Amino acid sequence: MSISTIITAAGKNSRMRKDQISRNIELKNKLVLPFQDKTVIETTIDNALSANVDDCIVVLGHYADEIKEVICDNYKDSVKFIINDPVDVGLSVSLFNGLANADSDFALCITADQPTVSTDTFNNLIETSQKSENPYNTISILRRRKTGILDTAEGLGMPFVAPRLNLMKYLENENDNLNPILRKIFADGYTFYGVKEKNKKELININHYDEYLSILD
Repeated sequence: MSISTIITAAGKNSRMRKDQISRNIELKNKLVLPFQDKTVIETTIDNALSANVDDCIVVLGHYADEIKEVICDNYKDSVKFIINDPVDVGLSVSLFNGLANADSDFALCITADQPTVSTDTFNNLIETSQKSENPYNTISILRRRKTGILDTAEGLGMPFVAPRLNLMKYLENENDNLNPILRKIFADGYTFYGVKEKNKKELININHYDEYLSILD
C-alpha cells in the first residue's frame, strides 16, 4: 500500500510574530528559524523523507515566498510544493489540498513545525496503521494522553496516518482546525491508536517563541 507524506506549512505565523514583536527581535516565519544544521521546516521534511513513504507534498500559503526562497532549491527533486488558492484558509483546507495532489492509498500527515518528531516515530505511525486489523478504518496518531486504542479524539492533531480518500471525504467542504474533524471521524467508529513518542520534545508544536527555545536545549 502506497503512502504519501503531506506537510502543511501554510499558517499565518501570528503567535510567533506577536512574540517576536514583544521581544524586539527580527520578524521571521517560525518555519525558517534555525534548527540543528538547517531550518525548522527542512528538518521536518528531512525526517519525513527518511521514513517509509513514497512521496512528499508540502502545502504552502501565508509567507509562501519567504519559505520557498529558503528551501525550494534544496528539495526540487524530492518534494512537490503546492500553494493554497485562496491563501487565507483553515488547516483542514491545506490538508485537503495536499491530499488531493497525491494518489496514494494512505497519507502521513504532518505539520511543518514538528522538527522534533523523528523518522522512527513516523515509521511507528506507518507500521501501526498497516498492521492494524483494518487499516482503512484506523487512524494511527502521535499520542497526547494515552497510548494504544484510544477512547477519545480530544486534544489530538498531527502527525497521524490515515487512509487518504476516506480522510478527504471528511475534509471536503470544511474550513476548520483539525481536531473537530478528527472527533467526527472518531464518532463514526474509526479506531484511533495512540503511538508513544520517542522523547517528550516530539510532543511540542512551535507556536510561541518560548516553545522554539525549548526545542533548542
